[in-house]
Amino acid sequence: MGQQTIVIKLGTSVLTAGDIHLNKPRMVELVRQCAALKRQGHQIVLVSSGAVAAGRSQLTQSVGDSISEKQMLAAIGQGQLIHLWQTLFALYDIPVAQMLLTRADVEHRERYLTARDTLTQLLRHQVIPIINENDAVATTEIKVGDNDNLSAMVAILANANKLVLLTDQVGLFTADPRTNPQAELISQVHRIDDELRALAGDSGTSLGTGGMATKLQAADIAQRAGIETVIAKGSETDIILKIMSKEALSTTFMRFDAPVEGRKKWLLSAPKSTGSVIIDNGACLAIAQQGASLLAKGVVGVSGSFVRGDLITVTNTQGQAVAKGLCGFSERELDTIKGCHSLDIASALGYKASSVVIHRDDMVLL
Repeated sequence: MGQQTIVIKLGTSVLTAGDIHLNKPRMVELVRQCAALKRQGHQIVLVSSGAVAAGRSQLTQSVGDSISEKQMLAAIGQGQLIHLWQTLFALYDIPVAQMLLTRADVEHRERYLTARDTLTQLLRHQVIPIINENDAVATTEIKVGDNDNLSAMVAILANANKLVLLTDQVGLFTADPRTNPQAELISQVHRIDDELRALAGDSGTSLGTGGMATKLQAADIAQRAGIETVIAKGSETDIILKIMSKEALSTTFMRFDAPVEGRKKWLLSAPKSTGSVIIDNGACLAIAQQGASLLAKGVVGVSGSFVRGDLITVTNTQGQAVAKGLCGFSERELDTIKGCHSLDIASALGYKASSVVIHRDDMVLL
């Protein structure tokens, strides 16, 4: 394959080599591999954890684990982290740029487009964007919460070909390899199902916030956007280069053949839904197989709280999510008109309103 845009997510456990401080020799190795890919003509975007670890190494006294203390460490460490990356990439005459994002930057269409334009310009000028969540100011409501899901959103923003999640695990196994010697590496995944999610369990480390479960969520988002995702062990020699030459021990999540474009990619990258509607089997078939918009007639239930224009989840009667989209009604309006024929909506509400619940152009199938 020719020149590609590759998003590489570096977990805290990779950057610290299992310690509580950043491991500079490890970071030098990763930079060397990125420089080699740049020479081959590839575009690189890094999603880098490690701000809290960098902040911790700047203080002589010990610091606890409360939210405010971690935000303090992130505020101290963010500058240190980007300075270190800058110094290391300068060895190869590669300029870098820092981008700090929160969920709000991805969820609001205008901010999403601004972030995308900035990213596009950086890549066009051969700069490596180094992206992290804005931990120093992000509250629970606006946090993505983990850099795995952030990296999937960034991969969509960058229109990437590949998402590489480097961690302390070789990949996804049939059982926990730390406790079960019979565990086998799953080298390829075509579709993420409940069985696979159960396997992922909660295999996190004490250093980072992302276990294997969040990596599956990230791979799921990326797959649907037409991006191949690879989970591999960051401490392996030349791991990034081996992934590119398909020689790495890893788990690869194959991309779906029909990547969705523009607006629909944005819908995919904003996973936080404010509410949901339950639809009947007829409506499920209509939106999945006939490319139809969602009509009030097919809605059988409404839950959560949302207003007109909010992103909501569409589930079937078995509780499975089948789509996400921008709703044309509030939850109160939708509760009033559920099951109604489109022609009867205005009289049911007492005022003129949209004839569709979610327009096809504002909906992405899951």
